[in-house]
Amino acid sequence: MRFMLRRCDLPAMVPANDHIPLSFERYTEAEMMTRARDFHRLMDRRRSVRHFSPEPVPFDLIAELVLAASTAPSGAHKQPWTFCVVGDPYLKRRIRVAAEEEERANYGGRMSEEWLKDLAPLGTDAEKPFLEIAPWLVVVFKRAFEEEAGGHKHPNYYVNESVGIATGLFLAAAHNAGLATLTHTPSPMNFLVQLLGRPANERPFLLIPVGLPAPDCHVPALCRKPLEAVLVPFL
Repeated sequence: MRFMLRRCDLPAMVPANDHIPLSFERYTEAEMMTRARDFHRLMDRRRSVRHFSPEPVPFDLIAELVLAASTAPSGAHKQPWTFCVVGDPYLKRRIRVAAEEEERANYGGRMSEEWLKDLAPLGTDAEKPFLEIAPWLVVVFKRAFEEEAGGHKHPNYYVNESVGIATGLFLAAAHNAGLATLTHTPSPMNFLVQLLGRPANERPFLLIPVGLPAPDCHVPALCRKPLEAVLVPFL
């Protein structure tokens, strides 16, 4: 499997803490509107998928999505995220077994009756076969702190916000590339720390199956909130 580590592309003569000219492309108002509408139409077709094809997807493609996600802004530019990409069938099986154990407890009593009622139209249950069928499981971890030389724990800032933005970019990049995703949150998710051998400064944030949808994939018929329900203008 080919994997090339990319280095920061700052010019050699630019100090790490210096500022450089912004690379920015300006568009006309008409071009901006066209691009905004095109992107909206693209993303409006994005759906959470629970029925995946086992067809392989190149690792290098997933790596590009992680690079796109890592362009996200973050508190003090600490980039407090780790994307673990799991393709090993044995490890995917172990993740499924552990996730389903937690989900059975959730559906069997942890979740309130109101929560279960809200989930009913989606047709979800404790069985998660997609955790084995999807070619890749991308497990996003948030890094609460960085351990420096001498044992000093340097805090990261706005960790949930930063990792949330990076995850959103990952989902958008995957959809743009023609891949299906699911935001899966078996709770609690601490089993992922043990299974993937993550360090003490990392906490599981999200588990994202990634791949192509199954040929017979169906998704719930949903309506998104209208603009007036999510936009409050102060003009």
